[in-house]
Amino acid sequence: MNKIRISAVKYANTYPFIYGLIESGFEKKVILETDHPADCAAKLIDGRVDIGLIPVAALPLVKEHHIISDYCIGACGNVRTVMLLSNCPFKKIRNICLDYRSLSSVNLTKVLAKNSWKREFRWINTSKAFDFRNIGHDEAVVLIGDQCFEFENSFRYQIDLANEWKEFSGLPFVFACWASNKQLDNVFIKEFNKALALGVNNIDAVVDKFGQAGTITGEILRTYLIENIDFNFNDEKKTGLKLFLELMGKL
Repeated sequence: MNKIRISAVKYANTYPFIYGLIESGFEKKVILETDHPADCAAKLIDGRVDIGLIPVAALPLVKEHHIISDYCIGACGNVRTVMLLSNCPFKKIRNICLDYRSLSSVNLTKVLAKNSWKREFRWINTSKAFDFRNIGHDEAVVLIGDQCFEFENSFRYQIDLANEWKEFSGLPFVFACWASNKQLDNVFIKEFNKALALGVNNIDAVVDKFGQAGTITGEILRTYLIENIDFNFNDEKKTGLKLFLELMGKL
């Protein structure tokens, strides 16, 4: 029997999941890869993997998607790693450069622009070669992931997009969830969730294992995983996700 193939996000917010999959031994039963969020989605859509931790904006693009986990990458306020950064005040922004690595953050920005900010912008798509620090005086950039910690001091103005969503909707935001492109065995799903829980419930051990390298380290990593990321895919997050997908569909 072929092993289930899994694509997980390669950012610090996924460390607890990776920890759980490795330390539980579940990793040996599957083929585990790490990718940028957009690549996780592309692999699941194309059938190159069976499970992906994918941006929620990509869910409608998966022909047969099943959300299979009790856990997600979410936030109930400031998330710190999904930011709108600029060198001019918000009211002077005309163009917004969109991080190519995540559909959810790009669409969240557009949803907020239409429904909360009541503003129209010129949207600029980016690629791997794009220099996120080198933007025009009337431009902003949507930046995701660990680079937000690295780049935040390079910009004069910062807006946390998860907090903007919370102020607009009163709900938490779900950036990514675990989805499959086929029906999976319930025993497998239960074991998968148990492995994820091992990491989510042992953040100190996660920081000990992963907190010595990368952009976010040590106590800063611990604070980020505890205070900024909310991993439980509860009813309130499901309500927030439903609202976001509805608003995204009206763009």
